[in-house]
Amino acid sequence: MLLMLHVADHPLLDAGVFETTFPPGFLAESSPSWLLEGLSLEAPAPLQRSEEVRRKVRDLLRHGGYRPTGRGKPASEYLVRAATEGVLGGINPAVDACNVVSLHSGLPISVIDLDKARAPFRIDLAPAEAAYVFNPAGQEIRLSGLLCLFDAEGPCACGVKDSQRTKTSPDTTRTLSVVWGTKELPGRTERTVAWYREILEKMGAVTREVS
Repeated sequence: MLLMLHVADHPLLDAGVFETTFPPGFLAESSPSWLLEGLSLEAPAPLQRSEEVRRKVRDLLRHGGYRPTGRGKPASEYLVRAATEGVLGGINPAVDACNVVSLHSGLPISVIDLDKARAPFRIDLAPAEAAYVFNPAGQEIRLSGLLCLFDAEGPCACGVKDSQRTKTSPDTTRTLSVVWGTKELPGRTERTVAWYREILEKMGAVTREVS
């Protein structure tokens, strides 16, 4: 069954969305060494982050009134800091692929477990006072004015921190990925998605577009 997703009108958003299916038990295994090597800032990559990309991504996230600074900065910036400090390590193949591509492309990426979420899905700005828990410790992120992925229960992912409710686990077999691209960087989302899907398929996963 083809997964459907509605994207609300937005002057800047250029989202890249696709579904991935993994063999059962695949995410319980460690990522291949060639993928983990990509978590280094010096690793070769078809896309390179830049100050322009950083600025344009922040412009995208602040358009609805959200402030993408400090602890609320884009996930792609967090990855650069973690890699610089030498603390960016492997989690599972789905998350590691996401992190490698986000680190080098400079675009934040969300990945959720589709079997923990419920249709319908949409991308829209979060309303005032919206929030969700983003880690096992129960910490919350305030989402007001931030572009988010919503399922039937509410927001579950964004370009800053994804919801704990729909995060992947060793039992995950289906994921939905969202590349939070901007129209101010023409073609970058498309190139990022192509590289991302290439990595996943190299590991034996099956990807398909979401309409």
